[in-house]
Amino acid sequence: MGSVPEPHAGWTFLTNHARVLAAIADDPSTRIRDIAAHCRLTDRAVQRIIADLEESGYLSHTRQGRSNTYQIESGTPLRHPAEAGLTVATLLAVLAQHDEQRGQLRPRSS
Repeated sequence: MGSVPEPHAGWTFLTNHARVLAAIADDPSTRIRDIAAHCRLTDRAVQRIIADLEESGYLSHTRQGRSNTYQIESGTPLRHPAEAGLTVATLLAVLAQHDEQRGQLRPRSS
């Protein structure tokens, strides 16, 4: 069993749902425990978030043995009225661009 992640106080710009979705976009066959560690959540919280995303049509999965492979429904519109017209693909593209830029700013090891 993994340890419970340290709690975070205060607000953040991204929701846990967005973090989990981005982790799945990075690796569609990732395990729940790896998503939880990456997002600093419990396994149970990630399971609930995945269930929410599947129930709302943002995500589906196929079972392969003891593992799941996730499929993001990239054309699904975001839920909040302020993001009317934006899709999951738009959100993930922005997050991917951020990750790419952040990687370019990190010092390289010799």
